[in-house]
Amino acid sequence: MTDISFPSLTRRLGALARRWRGDRRGVAAVEFAFIAPVLLSLYFVTMEVAQGIEANKKVSRVGSMVADLVTQQQTTSRTELDAIMKIGESILQPYNRSRPKIVITAIEVTDEDTPKVKVVWSRKVVDGTYSADAAPGTTASVPEKLKTRGTFLVRVESYLDYSPVITWTAGQKETLGLAAAFDGIAMRETYYLRPRMSQSIACADC
Repeated sequence: MTDISFPSLTRRLGALARRWRGDRRGVAAVEFAFIAPVLLSLYFVTMEVAQGIEANKKVSRVGSMVADLVTQQQTTSRTELDAIMKIGESILQPYNRSRPKIVITAIEVTDEDTPKVKVVWSRKVVDGTYSADAAPGTTASVPEKLKTRGTFLVRVESYLDYSPVITWTAGQKETLGLAAAFDGIAMRETYYLRPRMSQSIACADC
């Protein structure tokens, strides 16, 4: 049996510690293991923010373009309005993780001492399905500065529940809770325009 004195053991342990401290092998791999998740997170967040901003701009473009096309008409019909809204939906391409909602409402401000704001006709598309929205004659609301007696307005509302790329199916949300934090960012724009070619725009079959 070999006796190892305390000073000798201390020297050996010191030598091992110095060798371990001086061994740089694997340091890069360890650093990468710490940094990689941060870099990937920054990349995905940057990508999502950029795509979200672009989608929001497109939602705004949908409203302005649809309103512009409708107000260039002297009369219109359900078929024409549906075709215009279909063009509006196509603006969002190539985004296709959710579908927009577009509502077109023709509004009349009556020529009275106390003007009333009434719906003349209305049309909408929700999840690809076209139908009437508010019933003619029902009360509508417009900003106070647009409430001018004897005027006609076309209001276009565009909505989108923006779904980022970092989302999962409904069944996976229970185990991957991150999806709930990012799923369904509500985007909305509203535009009011006056008719350009006539005092009002009639829609016989709306």
